Amino acid sequence: MSATRDEIEQVPAVSAPHGGLTARDLEPILAVASKLAAPFDLMSMLAEVVDAAKHVLGAERGTVWLYDAGADQLVLKVATDVEPIRVPAGAGLVGTCARNRELINVRDCYADKRFDPTTDKRTGYRTRCMLTLPLIDHNGVLVGVMQVLNKVDGVFETEDETLATVLAAQCAIALQRVRMTESLIEGEKMRQQLETAREVQMSTLPATMPSVPGYDVYGISRPADLTGGDTFDLALVAPGLLVVLGDATGHGIAPALSVTQMHAMLRMAFRVGADLETAFMHVNNQLAETLAADRFITAFIGLLDSGAHRLRFLSGGQGPILHFQAATGTCQSHKPTSFPLAAMPLTQPRPAVAIDLEPGDILVLLSDGIYEYRNAYGEEFGSARVEKLLKTHHERPMERLSAILFDWLRAFAGKAPQEDDMTVVFVKRLRVP
Repeated sequence: MSATRDEIEQVPAVSAPHGGLTARDLEPILAVASKLAAPFDLMSMLAEVVDAAKHVLGAERGTVWLYDAGADQLVLKVATDVEPIRVPAGAGLVGTCARNRELINVRDCYADKRFDPTTDKRTGYRTRCMLTLPLIDHNGVLVGVMQVLNKVDGVFETEDETLATVLAAQCAIALQRVRMTESLIEGEKMRQQLETAREVQMSTLPATMPSVPGYDVYGISRPADLTGGDTFDLALVAPGLLVVLGDATGHGIAPALSVTQMHAMLRMAFRVGADLETAFMHVNNQLAETLAADRFITAFIGLLDSGAHRLRFLSGGQGPILHFQAATGTCQSHKPTSFPLAAMPLTQPRPAVAIDLEPGDILVLLSDGIYEYRNAYGEEFGSARVEKLLKTHHERPMERLSAILFDWLRAFAGKAPQEDDMTVVFVKRLRVP
């Protein structure tokens, strides 16, 4: 813990320099992601997302259509004063959006041939302008379509499209999570609940590693139980490569939802143009408001500029952070920059730490489940073994290096069980041939 409440300077909230978004813009968007941790039913969750869309975009109404893959139809689930309606995929604005999986911004609905005025005639409501967005889950599967109607003070602009796209991504996450949760009602509740929570959690992890020219990146997470408190992310965002390692207190469903919540908020913050410091601060503050008092998350959050070979990071209680330096065959260790996320609100984060990666250098992020893995004699695996592993095998591909690490752990532990989640993230700058 390197910062206390007294050490944090009380200054106004800063604004995000990219995309013109202020801290006030960012807060309601992050609040949508925080809803992922709440036990809403399907209709309540969708209503929350629609209300958020109306608030953030300054719209009069919103609707959500769910995709029925068996019938190849869209079913209206959230709307004002409208009974459930089914529309064939490909028909009208909503069907076209579903079929093409592309955002549609219509400034004058009655001038667009795809617009169906039937609902307007039946309800007496007149739709002027509309944003229609596909809802795509983490696996690239269409789950529905969201529509936002009638900008209060005009028409929807490019900035609205950006915000709406972020909200649509969160709506897809909500649909995925709630549908899974509702499936637990029947059968073996506890077992199904754990399995579903694991599926939700695992679905937020990268399905494939991003391709970064000049770099070899790899991450993997192995929960101790069906669900765990660890998460990681390796994703290309506007500022560069996002590198995340998070570890929530405890095991089971609650920690899994906590890190899923953090994961979603971080992705959202960078999508709308927040810089590293702004994203870190507002995600911390949102978590501090929503998580229970005894819950917190240690988290490394970094951005790699692969062109400049510089990584900037902030770490809320997550350490050690190892920088293997190929030129010397040694590791430089960095401490956390502040206390864990959600421990207390921030008004301004400490400055980010910068690491320059030379050819062959590796950023090494490991959760404490690896360092603290004990064998039958109570001895911990420790950092010295990790550093020896890096010195011996740093020339291997990062996926192979991870496999060797787990081989060493198994040999060290013997029959001692895994008691904590284990997560690995490697970012290596390749040598130029």
